[in-house]
Amino acid sequence: MNPSIETTLVSTGQNAVLMRIIAQQKEEIAELKRQLEWFKRQIFGQKSERRHIDDHSLQLSFGDVGGQVDTPPPPPVTTTIAAHTRHQPGKPETSKEDGLFFDDSKVPVETITLPCPEAEGLSPDQYEVVSEKVSHRLAQRPGSYVILKYVRPVIKVKETETLSCAPAPQGVLDGSRADVSFLAGLIVDKFLYHLPLHRQHQRLLNSGITVSRPWLTQITLAALALLNPIHEAQLESIRRSRVKVMDETPIKAGRTGTGQMKTGYFWPVFGEHQEICFLFYPDRSHKRVKQALVTDEPPDNGVLLTDGYEAYASYARSIGLTHAQCWVHTRRKFHDARMAEPTGAEQALKMIGSLYAVEDAIRTGALSGEAKRDYRLTHTKPVVDAFFAWVDEMFRKQEFLPSSPLTKALYYAREREAALRVFLNDPEVPPDTNHLERALRVIPMGKKNWNFCWTEVGAELAGVAQSLIVTCRLHEIDPYDYLVDVLQRVGSHPASEVAQLTPRLWKQHFAANPLRSDLYPPHPRSPNSSKI
Repeated sequence: MNPSIETTLVSTGQNAVLMRIIAQQKEEIAELKRQLEWFKRQIFGQKSERRHIDDHSLQLSFGDVGGQVDTPPPPPVTTTIAAHTRHQPGKPETSKEDGLFFDDSKVPVETITLPCPEAEGLSPDQYEVVSEKVSHRLAQRPGSYVILKYVRPVIKVKETETLSCAPAPQGVLDGSRADVSFLAGLIVDKFLYHLPLHRQHQRLLNSGITVSRPWLTQITLAALALLNPIHEAQLESIRRSRVKVMDETPIKAGRTGTGQMKTGYFWPVFGEHQEICFLFYPDRSHKRVKQALVTDEPPDNGVLLTDGYEAYASYARSIGLTHAQCWVHTRRKFHDARMAEPTGAEQALKMIGSLYAVEDAIRTGALSGEAKRDYRLTHTKPVVDAFFAWVDEMFRKQEFLPSSPLTKALYYAREREAALRVFLNDPEVPPDTNHLERALRVIPMGKKNWNFCWTEVGAELAGVAQSLIVTCRLHEIDPYDYLVDVLQRVGSHPASEVAQLTPRLWKQHFAANPLRSDLYPPHPRSPNSSKI
């Protein structure tokens, strides 16, 4: 071969290799720029779905602003650790010489006198009060602690010379000093207002109540265990729903070693009756979907609405459910592509916005059933058809690299076209999972406050609490009133009718005349009481 021709071929081959390398580097640089812009938005931009990072290390110090300042180093921090002392088992320690576990100069005490049953029908001259027995129970009004002081006169019937006294009131937890109102307040403060038990313990101490932190944990778990049958009944109601919505969110639960926590998952399931259950599983494997929904025989025309996780699509295919997917998750892909490909991304966002304008009109007109379906087919379907026609046109043009965020968004939408169209013909299927996303916010909000669950059992019971509290809020029920009532009912309510105690049915059967704590008049043990 001619040496000059060989040299030319080598040069041409080298140039081709270099061009491929340059093209690859350009693609990597574009991707890194996109990631950098994304991180900038997370830290400095305004974005609704973001975790705000307040990094004070990025701020200038006074020394940086006004010149060098000779600041002495901070003194070393020393911590005094008390020696360990083992307490002998027995009754809890009290803070007063007279046996009280509270400071009566700080805590209001309300006295309730219980009449002796043997004194009924007797005139005052037929018996005499020889002494009295006193017991105390910790109660709670929203925003305050109260001590309920039960005074039970001990009487001697003169005719028979026998002593008698009213029995001590029976609490929700046998032998506990915690009133039902305190238990309800403890659960609401922790799981609704995200106030950890150690902070509630500090508030109790500052209010003059001397109890231990382990005691708070024990009575919280015991109360939630009482509520578990109600949670199971609510889950069965959700499983029977024709249209269900499901998602998953991580939570630290259980320890793998010193200072290390496992990552588990809450799998919230939302039913058609505005009910939600948070199910805890230790991982995110596909089998958890079937464990949560259980049934192998779906209801007629059953629909499962989810995000894009393949586990849901696999389960729906396996039992014959219609799988619908979320338009908001599709929109999010185009929203993230705005910085890289603003023109195409904005066009997609505009069309999806038109889809939601139709949904707003449906809500304004309070349409439902066939009227809602017809309105969607008339106004929404043309928008959806135009959107997917535009997606196909963008692929035919092939103007973007496969690694482009817009290309990925287009592929994401086209791959899920059938699932994204389900809501058009089914008026009971929403176009997105926003209602579930709003309901499950309690989990990431809680993770910033109570951080984790020491055990997986604790995580399961936390799911019980959140299931009932969030469902109460969906049905405009005061969680405190609901918990005070059902904690007293659940022990004696027929097991076959426990579904009546779920928030949705409780509102129908018991909300008009709920059971209350002894904290509230009229006294529950009076003849006009509704106490069971």
